[in-house]
Amino acid sequence: MKAEQIVQGLLSEAGIKINGPEQWDIQVKDNRFYQRILSDHALGLGESYMDDWWECEALDEFISRLLKARIDEKVKGNWKMALYILQSKLFNRQKRSRASQVSEQHYDLGNDFYQTMLDKRMNYTCAYWKNAKNLDQAQEAKLDLVCKKIGLEKGMTVLELGCGWGSFAKFAAEKYGAHVVAVNISTQQVEFAREYCKALPVEIRHQDYREAEGKYDRVISIGILEHVGYKNYRTYMEVAHRCLKDDGIAFIHTIGNNVSTTYVNAWTNKYIFPNGMLPSIAQISKALEGLFVIEDLHNIGPDYDKTLLAWYNNFEKSWPKFKDRYGERFFRMWRFYLLSSAGGFRSRQHQLWQFVMTKPGRKQPHCRIC
Repeated sequence: MKAEQIVQGLLSEAGIKINGPEQWDIQVKDNRFYQRILSDHALGLGESYMDDWWECEALDEFISRLLKARIDEKVKGNWKMALYILQSKLFNRQKRSRASQVSEQHYDLGNDFYQTMLDKRMNYTCAYWKNAKNLDQAQEAKLDLVCKKIGLEKGMTVLELGCGWGSFAKFAAEKYGAHVVAVNISTQQVEFAREYCKALPVEIRHQDYREAEGKYDRVISIGILEHVGYKNYRTYMEVAHRCLKDDGIAFIHTIGNNVSTTYVNAWTNKYIFPNGMLPSIAQISKALEGLFVIEDLHNIGPDYDKTLLAWYNNFEKSWPKFKDRYGERFFRMWRFYLLSSAGGFRSRQHQLWQFVMTKPGRKQPHCRIC
């Protein structure tokens, strides 16, 4: 059977037509597309889009339909895909010497670029849209939700593992009077965060999370576990446990996967988040066993669909400002990244979990807040 017929058959299972009339149908411009996605799986799908071999008006809905129909499980890929998976099982792809790769490739793209895409507080994680009318309100609601879940009070000390551009640290210091120590390995983010949080009781350290020391009332992370890797989840939990006072509260905000894997898809690994991977509930639970009690688990995954679409709208509006710096292939790469990620959450394949945890023996805190 020809590659085109095989691809047509697979897409039809998801209600997608080649050159069809619906917004989620794809328009194929180059017939090499068919063999490329059969050979290279997600990597081929993303790269062929970057190369302008196909187009789709509603890319987010196209990906959502593919994932809901589990088409990704029916395309096995080639030996390169098998080698990539094998490497993720054999080696620690998130060890300390490789940790800076993602910051150099992704987070250090340019602070001005992210300022036009994100909210005014520079949050690059899922917002909380329950009562919000726009991205700024939704991100502030997320920060306030975190502070309430950890029972933050004036004068408390907080360790933040992976702090982005300092959005939580600044909010916690300004609104709750907390003293925050935050660590991050991104050079540009650290420079921004130090300026952003100047004159507040906030210390931003250019440091790997594994090097964190001291004792704090609260230990939190918002969006770092996606970079930690399954071989280091236990180390992450041991760091959080070591740095948390016995009566303290730990908190994790992370994207999650419905099943346990050891890798992220090859396109995301190559172009967006090198060495990234999404944890499952089973992997997180195993890592924290004996160290923490899970006091609360909240899934706000559908809110990430809305957040990603808000980021994409900002990205598209500001693109003329960055077109000459990054080029057309970059635009198509980021369009694919943001909209395919929205599709991943819409399909319910990906979740956004917030964990509240304490050390065994501590009185249960009031943290069921939503």
